[in-house]
Amino acid sequence: MQLLDTSAFIHEYTTDEQTASIPMVQEELEGEHAYRFDAMEGAGMHIHVPADGAVETVRRAATDTGDGGELSDTDVRLLAAAFELDATLVTDDYAMQNVAEHLDIGVEVIAQEGISEQRDWRFQCAGCGREFDEDRGRCPICGSDLSRKNPA
Repeated sequence: MQLLDTSAFIHEYTTDEQTASIPMVQEELEGEHAYRFDAMEGAGMHIHVPADGAVETVRRAATDTGDGGELSDTDVRLLAAAFELDATLVTDDYAMQNVAEHLDIGVEVIAQEGISEQRDWRFQCAGCGREFDEDRGRCPICGSDLSRKNPA
């Protein structure tokens, strides 16, 4: 089964496999793309609402990888649905791909190259330069903003 992100509808992704999505994707779509969602639902696309436990699993994984601040609520729920359904996530979103890889969720990209490696981001203080494993928003030492940094 393939779980379709918003970008799948925007790029008019097609497949012969069984498809699914979540109601929040439909809410993000407008015009002809919203019509495409409705048409695919009418043709048998499964609409799934993930359980709270799966959503929390994804939030923890996103915190582990450092992508928590990059994911929208829709992104988190799409990942949770893919996790529950053991589906391949169809998306071009790099943060979603990173968390998906962390959770062993298959990913198919549409219009861009996929990620080349899974990353566990670090966060660096703009003021004092200290590094942290998790995003705390602000540095607990000097209070300056933290920015996401490639761990390599």
